Amino acid sequence: MELIETLKRRILDGGQITKAEALQLAAEADLNSLCDAADEIRRHFCGDHMDTCSIVNARSGLCGEDCKWCSQSKQFATGVEEYAIVDTDKMLDLAHRYDELGVKRYSLVTSGRRVSRRDAEKFCNDYRLLREQTGLKLCASMGLVDKKTLQMLKDAGVERYHCNMETSSAFFPTLCTSHTPEDKRRVIADAKSVGLSVCSGGIIGMGETMEQRIDFAFELRDLEVDSVPVNVLNPIKGTALEHTPLLPEEEIARTVAVWRFIMPATVMRFAGGRARMSKESVKRILRGGMNGTMIGDLLTTTGNKAADDFQLFAECGFTVK
Repeated sequence: MELIETLKRRILDGGQITKAEALQLAAEADLNSLCDAADEIRRHFCGDHMDTCSIVNARSGLCGEDCKWCSQSKQFATGVEEYAIVDTDKMLDLAHRYDELGVKRYSLVTSGRRVSRRDAEKFCNDYRLLREQTGLKLCASMGLVDKKTLQMLKDAGVERYHCNMETSSAFFPTLCTSHTPEDKRRVIADAKSVGLSVCSGGIIGMGETMEQRIDFAFELRDLEVDSVPVNVLNPIKGTALEHTPLLPEEEIARTVAVWRFIMPATVMRFAGGRARMSKESVKRILRGGMNGTMIGDLLTTTGNKAADDFQLFAECGFTVK
């Protein structure tokens, strides 16, 4: 398709595509041709390295926010495990296992609007232990914290802060009313100001249109984040989105490929939702623009087995740490 080739060549030469062109790709392009072009863009800007990360649920449940997709919100009865702070030994044991596997990054992730200063101090002590005992690059995801807390985390060894925008700013208010996209932009700006890199993406398949997904990708590009997690909604029983139809696998692949045209040099990280997909679709996506993955279990759902993932990366031509 001439459109794919024209836009691919422009991007490889350092240019950008417009929203209208992205919409045209999404609506008209042959899927395999689109994915092949996205893969070429990925190889050109990012190489064949698969950027891997892992997480531990450092505080589970007990969240007062009203995000419709989330099993940890007190608004919903989902039966999720609840605890205030993960045990340090458990956190370290998991980190050592991921480090031995060759996973690159490790993040403590907390539920709730933000961690308190007291809890942040405890987590900073954990990060110092992680820095001393492992070779993992350290990340944090602790909500809408202030700049002082972000500086504390950086001083403790954290290199990257995670704050998902979740979806396009226009669609976000239909899914959450207890905080805003502007709140998240403030945290991202503060994280950058203290010298942290930023990981920010979201969830597709929450009822948004393809155009809203494309709007979202352009917002992330303009925020100049370093890593974009791409989660596919896993409707959880008890949440407001539990009956949301599953996004077709071809539409997931098409979305990822178009996003690579929009964000040619960004790490795009396959996160939640891929465990329910066919191996063929996952391989098409990995060779269709994706160059990062989350390894192991997620916050409240089971992920893929690490050994299976590393085998899959090798089959797709990627190298890891």
